[in-house]
Amino acid sequence: MAAAAAAEMEKMSVEQVKAVKEQADMEVNILQDSLNNIRTATSRLEVASSALEDLSLRPKGKKLLVPLTASLYVPGTLDDADKVLVDVGTGYFIEKTTAEGKDYCDRKINLLRSNFDQLVEVAAKKKSIADEAAVILQAKLKHLAPAT
Repeated sequence: MAAAAAAEMEKMSVEQVKAVKEQADMEVNILQDSLNNIRTATSRLEVASSALEDLSLRPKGKKLLVPLTASLYVPGTLDDADKVLVDVGTGYFIEKTTAEGKDYCDRKINLLRSNFDQLVEVAAKKKSIADEAAVILQAKLKHLAPAT
């Protein structure tokens, strides 16, 4: 954290420093939730990309289990592995070739990883602010405590 920002916090009242710390802690928690969501989305896209790779290697007429939900699969037969439906969000699907679908997944994975790296930096800065505020708050409270 910049020394100027720490110096500014030292000039603040106990209540103001406490508010800065609480705000920074809240922002860190929100960023952590976002990082977890990005990890989950990246993992799902990696699984989808792998499934597309596997699907492209299977012959026409191959028996397989088709997922209807996360826990419900039904038997099916592979008809055409060259065309897939890609979920592009908010209930919209686009028909693409298997290669285009894999490319879409890979591009989204790269975008999410880039966003993840940026959020990690922001979260580290916010955590640093919260830690600095905690140190300053502790020092202020110690200074205010009556000597025994």
